[in-house]
Amino acid sequence: MAHVADLADYFLEAVDQAAIASADWRGKGDKNAADAAAVEAMRKTFDKVPFDGRVAIGEGERDEAPMLFIGETLGCEIGNPNVPHVDIAVDPLECTNNCADNLPNSIAVLAAAPRGTLLHAPDCYMDKIAGGPALEGEISLDGGVAYNIEQVSSVLDKPTEEVKIIALDRERHNQLFKEIRELGAQLHLLSDGDISAALWAARPEGDFDMLLGIGAAPEGVITATALRGIGGVFEGRLVFRSDEEEKRAEKMIDDDLTRLWKANDLCQSEDAIFAATGVCDGYLPGVKLNNDGTISTFAELIDVSKGTIERKDRVHRM
Repeated sequence: MAHVADLADYFLEAVDQAAIASADWRGKGDKNAADAAAVEAMRKTFDKVPFDGRVAIGEGERDEAPMLFIGETLGCEIGNPNVPHVDIAVDPLECTNNCADNLPNSIAVLAAAPRGTLLHAPDCYMDKIAGGPALEGEISLDGGVAYNIEQVSSVLDKPTEEVKIIALDRERHNQLFKEIRELGAQLHLLSDGDISAALWAARPEGDFDMLLGIGAAPEGVITATALRGIGGVFEGRLVFRSDEEEKRAEKMIDDDLTRLWKANDLCQSEDAIFAATGVCDGYLPGVKLNNDGTISTFAELIDVSKGTIERKDRVHRM
């Protein structure tokens, strides 16, 4: 039986094509058109992949077209027991607003793992914490803001005022921001894109020490997969915006909805892949239109089973 990792080139092509399609909409002020272009390009690419795929967690529900909806089947071998049965966590265009305004950090991104090993949940929110490998076992959502900043300061041997926290700039984080600033740590705000933020925090050479705050759950599952491959801490706890959303979660998740999810809970298999391609410059360089009519893409591929990170810069003839 083939492994999910054997399909890595297909996943790379899916994020590349989504990035290329959405790049046509950079700076045009229409985030929905950019997102729709990414979704359609990714779906067309998946239609050619020899696997039985399913969207485990993604942008929305079946009636919210043009999204890759939760539960959607993907691939050209659906129902074939002899091909990999794969779950996908996906955001065809993370940071749609940034793409529309041609601002940094918009990416096309996904995670893939064997069926049943990625969290299957609604498009709800997730409270998150992420940091580098040195912080494994040292920080936790259960610890609170002050505890976690003190732990980062101690483990990384730096004064509190040099601890760098990154978080999404959202009104829901006002109390979080107040606590961080009262403790004297440095707070860096991001308009969108907490996958990139978590990866920056997880890498020893990154610009930040820890990610805190509430973002989308699909991005949490994708981030957890990436951090299983590169090392680091990731924890999440589901946050529901309505009773209806919580009821849908009860039908999809056979577990305590209030529990703490660690990276190995959100992505339960080492046979997993993270793939991302830059749309606008930022964590990854954005799509580049070359003078000879070709298109350059700049991607990152993380193979969890090997613990490898590869930059995949490619030239496409369209």
